[in-house]
Amino acid sequence: MPADLLLASQNAGKLAEMKTLVAGLPFRVLGPRDAGITEAPEETGTTFLENAVLKARYYAGRSGRLTVADDSGLSVDALDGGPGLFSSRFGGDGASDHDRNRLLLQKLAGVPRDRRSARFTSAVAVARGSDVLFTAQETVFGLIADEPRGGNGFGYDPLFFYPPFGRTFGESPRAEKDRVSHRGKAFARLRAFLEGLRPSS
Repeated sequence: MPADLLLASQNAGKLAEMKTLVAGLPFRVLGPRDAGITEAPEETGTTFLENAVLKARYYAGRSGRLTVADDSGLSVDALDGGPGLFSSRFGGDGASDHDRNRLLLQKLAGVPRDRRSARFTSAVAVARGSDVLFTAQETVFGLIADEPRGGNGFGYDPLFFYPPFGRTFGESPRAEKDRVSHRGKAFARLRAFLEGLRPSS
């Protein structure tokens, strides 16, 4: 019987992407609701990595399982790095991906292309109980498009224009995006760690 691996996200889109990125590893992969956890901790960290560690410890403690947590966000230079740590809360409680994308475009109205630089950051942490076993952080750089493009991915993907592709992440096939994205690169490092992790370690 494979060991359990809990992916600590209540965001359906992120959870689906995380499951794809750990597919094929020798674990029984669970989401929080599979473990009976419907609450999320308050994200009080001042960096993506602090929040990833906080979430990994919280869910590991609640579930008793080996846990992977990701904290990620979009930082836009013209907005002084915002929404950054508040990317998932941009627009307030109850805002949808569509709402957040629309608000971002409103805030960037009139900002020329050469000042629409942005970056996605993903920090990943693995915890067992209160012990943090692994951390990684990766970033990908791009621009904010003038309008949403493509129906792939989730969150800000339709607005994140990646110059080497010549299209947004929302227009990019998942496998292609995963090779270069913030989360894809962080999870590649995570996979290497998990592949070498002994169940009893």
